Amino acid sequence: MITRSLLAIGALAASPAFAQDKTLTISVYGVAQDAYRAALYEPFEAQCGCELVIETGNSSERLAKLEANAAKPVVDVIAFSDANALEAANKGLIAPLGAAAIPSMSDIYDFARDPVGGNLAVGYTFYGTSIVYRSDEVTVDSWLDLFSDDLAGYVALPNIATTQGPVTLMMLQKALGKDDPNFTDAIDLVAEHKDDVVTFYERGSQIPQLLQQEEILAAVVGRFGWANIAKLGMPVAWAQPKEGQSGGMNVLSMVKGTQEPELAQQFIDFWLSADVQQKLAEGQVDSPVNTKVTVDAATAEGLTYGEDMAAQIEFLPAALQLENRESWLSQWNEKVAQ
Repeated sequence: MITRSLLAIGALAASPAFAQDKTLTISVYGVAQDAYRAALYEPFEAQCGCELVIETGNSSERLAKLEANAAKPVVDVIAFSDANALEAANKGLIAPLGAAAIPSMSDIYDFARDPVGGNLAVGYTFYGTSIVYRSDEVTVDSWLDLFSDDLAGYVALPNIATTQGPVTLMMLQKALGKDDPNFTDAIDLVAEHKDDVVTFYERGSQIPQLLQQEEILAAVVGRFGWANIAKLGMPVAWAQPKEGQSGGMNVLSMVKGTQEPELAQQFIDFWLSADVQQKLAEGQVDSPVNTKVTVDAATAEGLTYGEDMAAQIEFLPAALQLENRESWLSQWNEKVAQ
């Protein structure tokens, strides 16, 4: 899907020829585009006197398109996961970013500055993943509590093919005290208790309904789903497991071969700026990586927000994901999905 955002009227009036000559194509996820248009696209167009062309779609589609057009890129900046960025980097599809060209980078969390190495990507949002549970029914202090007697037959876990699947296995592996990137012990644990799992869900939107219907008492979810769960009017809590929380990150990269490298990096800098990150956080669109963003407690409930929460998150390295995902899927299909 491709949409063209309109130039600010002032920019058109001031320099129509200049604006017409400067176009930047951005490839992004399709969610929250109205919010992005108001907080990011239109303000940047007004600032640069240029036109943004926005392409949307899922990660695999957009990565495939990037590869298909490698000889003559049609995209200048792409937003995707850190693992997607590393895959693109390994295929020579993205170009290094210059720290001097992106001054806002000095204001973001350290973990977001160079998440895949080689300055080939920069994080623009992140999220925590933990366990939500009925606090009036059970207690959750560890990832291993997912398999307690109290939760047998009342727990939902993410399917391996979802974003939350591998990070859940990572934390289970850590809780078991095993250092194995194949996650064999964690997958064996899930397989042992698979009959006690109500569903291996594909969409996080399933969880509020399952909780409301009291079909489950606990589930692993991304923080971005917490706001809807908290609104259920039930005694639910966000667990703080002793092993920590897992999480993920979305990043921005500049496409190799772009004809507008300076403008591309200006756009990335703008996206990382405190002003834009503040607006997106206030709209609960993205959890901010810019440490200068401040939000009230009610807004923070729907975000992964603040240095304390950020420090608890254990990220699954992109390289480990690429190296082991086939093994994870094979084991899961053999032991859990059968």
